[in-house]
Amino acid sequence: MKLIVGLNNNNLKYKNTRHNIGSCFVKKLAKTYKKKFKIKKMFLGKISKIKINKKNTYLLIPNTYINLSGNSVLPFIKYYKIKKKNIIIVHDELDLTPGIAKFKKGINYCGHNGIKHIAQTIKYNKFYRLRIGIGHPGKNNDINKFVLNKPEKKEKKLINNAIKKAIKSIKILIKKNIIIAMNELHNYK
Repeated sequence: MKLIVGLNNNNLKYKNTRHNIGSCFVKKLAKTYKKKFKIKKMFLGKISKIKINKKNTYLLIPNTYINLSGNSVLPFIKYYKIKKKNIIIVHDELDLTPGIAKFKKGINYCGHNGIKHIAQTIKYNKFYRLRIGIGHPGKNNDINKFVLNKPEKKEKKLINNAIKKAIKSIKILIKKNIIIAMNELHNYK
């Protein structure tokens, strides 16, 4: 059983912002399987379940602020007895340009407090991450404003293309393995 977590700031003013790319990915993945989400207060989030190649895969969108995402992930994995190695976190990535998505195992926090909080809360940092590029504003002082704003039209199109490629690769990861999925996603033209 796998768990795919799409990081999210749960506040209407952050809807469709760069920082919510993870939840956007998970929603689009659920939509490809014609599945909806249910709010589950005990997990502080919205959940759905899909089957990829007859394998149960849970989808979770925390209803917390990104920096507190571990408060949603921990009760979920405990309740469903999901092995920590079967967690995939989907999040925005400043170090990748829009249109690029990449898998990575383990963490280098790269300043992403949502990833850091999950790792600290579940006491594990070797989960897979699907990083979806949003680009960098150029100056570190501009990062907070940048991630909490909506992407421009051109960026949005590139991000949506990266999400489509990543959905195909997630399916490969679950059906086959991470190496094949990484090769597919990282070499996509």
